[in-house]
Amino acid sequence: MTNTALAPQDVVRRYFEALAAGDQATILDSWAEDGSCWYGGELPISGTWKGRDAVIDGFLATAFDHLDPAHEVGLRVTNLFGEGNQVFAEWDSWATGKTGRAYDQKNSAVFRIRDGRIVEMREYADTQHWAWALLER
Repeated sequence: MTNTALAPQDVVRRYFEALAAGDQATILDSWAEDGSCWYGGELPISGTWKGRDAVIDGFLATAFDHLDPAHEVGLRVTNLFGEGNQVFAEWDSWATGKTGRAYDQKNSAVFRIRDGRIVEMREYADTQHWAWALLER
């Protein structure tokens, strides 16, 4: 099945499955070349990341760079619904920061899908917890 044959909710579900599995090829394939990602706050991952390469090599790489790879990094989608080309997702994520502190987060995001790929993601999470768990003080 090609990306364009996937319903918007299935595009987002496939993306999260790829993130959980560390499937880099599918993560890359999930994003449109002109995709963008926004994350609020004053964190290293905050702001708008424009373009697939910036999202993957900037936003995602920066986030994962703060995690201790010797410990489990996990995520579980808890809610997923949509209408038209927009999908809302909620998920739990957990890891251990390179700080040694536990990261246990509730996340949500609005995705916009075009031609079977993510063109926009706006993610909302507890930025204070992100800073506490993952940044050196």
